[in-house]
Amino acid sequence: MSDIWQWVMDHAVLAVTYVYWGVDIVLRLVSLIVVPRNRRPGSAIAWLLAIMVLPLLGFPLYLMLGKSELPRRRREKQKIIHRLMRVRAQNIPDSELDEDVPSWLQSAVRLNRELGAFPLTGNNSADLEIDYDTSIAKMTADIRTARESVHVLFYIMALDEITEDFFEALAERADAGVAVRVLYDHWGAVSHRTTYKTMRRKLDAHGIEHFPMNPIQPIRDGAFQRPDLRNHRKMVIVDGQIGWMGSQNMIAAHYNKRSNIRRGLHWQETMARFRGPIVSELNLLFATDWYYESEQMLPEETVVRSSPDTSGTYECQLVPSGPGYVSENNLLLFNQLFYSATRRIVAVSPYFVPDESMLSALVTAARRGVEVELFVSEIGDQFLVFHAQRSYYSVLLEAGVTIWLYRAPTILHAKHVTIDDSVTVVGSSNMDIRSFLLQMECSLMIGGTDFMEKMREVEGAYRERSRKLTLEEWQHRPRTMQVVDNLCRLASAVV
Repeated sequence: MSDIWQWVMDHAVLAVTYVYWGVDIVLRLVSLIVVPRNRRPGSAIAWLLAIMVLPLLGFPLYLMLGKSELPRRRREKQKIIHRLMRVRAQNIPDSELDEDVPSWLQSAVRLNRELGAFPLTGNNSADLEIDYDTSIAKMTADIRTARESVHVLFYIMALDEITEDFFEALAERADAGVAVRVLYDHWGAVSHRTTYKTMRRKLDAHGIEHFPMNPIQPIRDGAFQRPDLRNHRKMVIVDGQIGWMGSQNMIAAHYNKRSNIRRGLHWQETMARFRGPIVSELNLLFATDWYYESEQMLPEETVVRSSPDTSGTYECQLVPSGPGYVSENNLLLFNQLFYSATRRIVAVSPYFVPDESMLSALVTAARRGVEVELFVSEIGDQFLVFHAQRSYYSVLLEAGVTIWLYRAPTILHAKHVTIDDSVTVVGSSNMDIRSFLLQMECSLMIGGTDFMEKMREVEGAYRERSRKLTLEEWQHRPRTMQVVDNLCRLASAVV
């Protein structure tokens, strides 16, 4: 042994070289076996490319970020919650679609029920709000009417000059004996450090229960959990009777960033306010997230409640999604609707990085004569995603898709889809791989021509604030931008 050690010491450089190349070859061979297993071809190729170029860096990154599933204990919780949701959802009034509704919509309802365990409910009412500060003011006003409970869940929450009255309303209700429960994504909130600390102090001062969702703890529940599995939902439920959900975070429209303020950058959102049986579905989804973080099971009578307001005419169905689900629920729903459309598709998404199946669904729809419109922002707030989504514009424009660029300096952050004159989907889900695989999302499918008219007004307002991108303009963009776009598209597939 001493002779071997002496040889290593005498030939250190040569020994290190042998070890390096040995590890390099092993990692390359192992990755060829491990990486493609149960993975999308595009994602597998991207990971393999990263590992082949820099094995000593790429393979450890794959071990950290290559799996989108939750740790085993967390998955066990998910199974418990799924069983409980199915039982409790039986107490939510189930509705049936009219006979004249297209068969594909009936199929979508059955698909959603299988994926998310929530029934289709009737007799709901809904309103839309697209003004940023007004939606916060209206949510605040609803909270002040609470008599029993207030449930709040946002990806990003911050106490600033715009949201101050919202938090004051929570404090007032908590001081009055109302059960106030607050959830916020750990990374989404802590990334705004100053306002995050101020928010926590405010909640603690009034005895409000609150928990960070998916705390960034590399080893949690007995196994490594990748840090970018986030809860991206946005919901407010008051007394189980009023429910808000959509795309907006609870923070000032410029996100309190100096660079945004200097550039005049601000976010445009769409939020929906519901009354009727659908609110119990929103409340039940909140209860599942609450159980994950607090391990407190909320009593059924405080979650699933009969609604005194059944005067509405909208049929609604909630579709949760995320890494805790076996299927990519939101992706399956979108694809089902895109392939079923016969006249018109309008899709609004700030981050549009579709997988192969969604891209094929939209291109196929456009080529078979469906009018397809896509609303995205003229400028982006995330370099990688913004340039990755631009790489898809050529194939979409060539297929006949109309692309609307929402004018700078506004970031169009709204997320909704309308299909023909039949159905609308609103929620927190982007049309990108992160929302399909890594983030817990909340999508809500709504039927009713009256609601569709409200959506058309919103789409019309966004169209007036946008400019149409032409194929000729896009083909003449700088070649350097084409290279950047395509490189970012490749990087975005590494999930």
